[in-house]
Amino acid sequence: MAIHLMLPISILLSSLSGAVVSATTFTLTNSCGYTVWPGLLSSAGSPPLPTTGFALAPGESRAVDVPAAWSGRIWGRTLCAADDQGSGRFACATGECGSGTVECAGGGAAPPTTLAEFTLDGAGGNDFYDVSLVDGSNLPMVVVPQGGAAGAGATCGATGCLVDLNGPCPADLRVVGSDGAGIACKSACGAYGRPQDCCSGDYSTPATCQPSASSQFFKNACPRAYSYAYDDATSTFTCTSGTASYLITFCPSISSLKSSVSSSSTNPGGLPLVNDTVSFAGRGDGSSYPYAYASAPSRSAPCDLALAAAAFTWLCVAPHRRLRL
Repeated sequence: MAIHLMLPISILLSSLSGAVVSATTFTLTNSCGYTVWPGLLSSAGSPPLPTTGFALAPGESRAVDVPAAWSGRIWGRTLCAADDQGSGRFACATGECGSGTVECAGGGAAPPTTLAEFTLDGAGGNDFYDVSLVDGSNLPMVVVPQGGAAGAGATCGATGCLVDLNGPCPADLRVVGSDGAGIACKSACGAYGRPQDCCSGDYSTPATCQPSASSQFFKNACPRAYSYAYDDATSTFTCTSGTASYLITFCPSISSLKSSVSSSSTNPGGLPLVNDTVSFAGRGDGSSYPYAYASAPSRSAPCDLALAAAAFTWLCVAPHRRLRL
């Protein structure tokens, strides 16, 4: 009798073990010179994560196991502290999620915030991911797949924004801290709320919502990142599900990013150290674009220019639709 019972039980256990899908590992690394508090938000219907927020000291990394078929977003909070007036409420100057604690507990990021967006095990058995500046920017961030494979017509490679845009941010978009220094950069939608900037109302289709001068500021500096809602053609990346883990780095250096990219066999085109094609000074012709193509390479450019120039050399590919979270 016991033998007959053990057989179906063993078959059941075998079938259950075969149905288990491995989690994907996200490794979050802080290469900034200050503490960053990552926030993590699951989309509606997605399985919960083991954490929704924590602190990362400079140089610190933390791995988070993400369930199969997860969808959501990750961002960095800056200038955070607990209230010292008695309430003890935790709050951040940028990326604030409103929970009052280090854990975001289901709260999303208040703009302007740089966002990494993921849909794992999505259409066609693929992971979809992007870095978005549609809601503005608060710190540089890149996503680099580790060991991933690209399906037909897809690109499994690094994406993000290498440039700290808080300094060169146009005055009408700049968010400043208590000392007057830039701490974030708004999108045109966040600054003005106009339908043509927010791709809403009469401007809610790809045909009617076009890039603005403000979105071009972000796109010129960070050509692989989303700069406005319909910036799909160069900004969504895809890896075959189950083939990649993901490295998410805040304030990446060129050297560390190059090392991360070279460890992945699917990096499209590589990442040159410098390609002097961007000028922070503009063209001197009244152009509203703070970033403009330079007519000739400059060898005396500041360090920030090297970051922006390196970002400019990332190849642009035709991906799939932007993640809708």
